[in-house]
Amino acid sequence: MADKTELDASPERGWGQLFPTYLTGNIVIENHAKNGRSTKSFLEEGRWNEVLKRIKRGDIVLIEFGHNDTKMSDPRRFASIELYEDNLMKMVKEAQKKGAKVVLATPISRRYFKEGVFYPRHGGYPEAMRRVAKRMNVPCLDLEATTAEWLRGLGDEESKPYFMNVAAGECTKFPEGKTDNTHLRENGALVVGRMAVEQIQALNVKCLKKYVQIPETIEPKYTNPCGIE
Repeated sequence: MADKTELDASPERGWGQLFPTYLTGNIVIENHAKNGRSTKSFLEEGRWNEVLKRIKRGDIVLIEFGHNDTKMSDPRRFASIELYEDNLMKMVKEAQKKGAKVVLATPISRRYFKEGVFYPRHGGYPEAMRRVAKRMNVPCLDLEATTAEWLRGLGDEESKPYFMNVAAGECTKFPEGKTDNTHLRENGALVVGRMAVEQIQALNVKCLKKYVQIPETIEPKYTNPCGIE
């Protein structure tokens, strides 16, 4: 979801960064997402406290975590499924206490194929997010499910260009190339953003539905970085 700052050096983009492409009306995004964070590290680094300070009554808080909570080899980031659920519920309760509307989103699928077959890689974390949404009675955009369906439909080779699979010499940040099937390019970020809009509309997420649309012609629009490091 995160805003990427090296736009000339790398094609990596977060889907939250491109989400203004689908917004209409008087709404402003503050994108506090940062690469590599889990619910655990986001809380412990004080990032959630900064979000809380800035929340005003009537704001909408969109929360997506899961990629990094699964990393058992990294104690700074790993959160068990139980802790993951607890952390999400803490965020929901605290945002609601300040008068915000909360929308959850399951983590988008990693692009992982073996012998041409797509396999999910997030374990029980997407289902844990769904449980929290049901328990807390908040909307949940199931981006893990929709991106999995999308990847299966595209197949192994056709899905590569939407992710950060970079050829040698393609960009200055990775002169020798890079294989990255987690992070998105602009075209992938736009696809995921469209999926989010389609779910907002299908689920009738009232707090967001009036602010989103899918334009006939897609002209990428970016967030204005909120300046919080």
